[in-house]
Amino acid sequence: MSTKKTEVPVLHHYQIADGVVAFSSTRQGGVSEGSYVAFNVNHYCGDHPAHIAENKQRLCKQLGIDESHLVYPHQTHQTEVRVIDEAFLSLSDEDRQPLLEGIDAVMTNLQGVCIAVSTADCIPVLLYDEAHHAIAAVHAGWRGTVARIVEKAIAAMQHTYQTNPHQLKAVIGPGISLKNFEVGDEVYEEFEKNDFAMSQIAARYPKNPQAAQSMVHSKSSNCEISWHLNLPRCNQMQLEGEGVQTENIHMSNICTYDHVDTFFSARRLGINSGRILTGILMLNS
Repeated sequence: MSTKKTEVPVLHHYQIADGVVAFSSTRQGGVSEGSYVAFNVNHYCGDHPAHIAENKQRLCKQLGIDESHLVYPHQTHQTEVRVIDEAFLSLSDEDRQPLLEGIDAVMTNLQGVCIAVSTADCIPVLLYDEAHHAIAAVHAGWRGTVARIVEKAIAAMQHTYQTNPHQLKAVIGPGISLKNFEVGDEVYEEFEKNDFAMSQIAARYPKNPQAAQSMVHSKSSNCEISWHLNLPRCNQMQLEGEGVQTENIHMSNICTYDHVDTFFSARRLGINSGRILTGILMLNS
């Protein structure tokens, strides 16, 4: 991790539309320590509460919003979508918490409210409906992806805001890439069982590339191989399948595993490490 110090969170921004701030946090610009260096606001990965509070304060100051207007759930790899409305914002932190438990997607049509999801190899997806002034943030790990949480989030936006998927703009943020996302046969079979186009999202890689190279030279055929899945592509295909136009889908093409100095990766750093916050905010007009 770079030793460069900064007092403000360093954000990776996406140009999704005028009047909309969309971003993924990097590891710089916070006070967390160890495997949480330096910017982490996730409460469920073992970081010190005081560090989380300071980091959250810095982010909200940078975004120009009150801390009560930064909303992100406790994700559990399910497909529940929560609407963040005026009634929700009127609740105390204590009363909000049960409503954010087990939620993997949040959406709102309120200006000045930043909704976000936390990831560290899973795929964050942001959605913006310019016609109806509505946004969503989706956490799509492999379980959420195979359960088609992106499709369910779009359906929820259609029901709540009359969203037309053809008019949606989307961002697929930093996540683990195909070459680094090794899975067991049971995960491959779960996607296959749920009618994913496996020829487009899966590939076999040697478990140990160096050993594989040696076996090639020795003409051995005992190289062990395993399945890898392309989660960003899976979610892109779901967006397209729901009618989102390909040209309106921004792919960050950032692999968290390869860029662990800049973004958190649970596969590289372990579960007890920080999380990326990917959020979206409609500015007050």
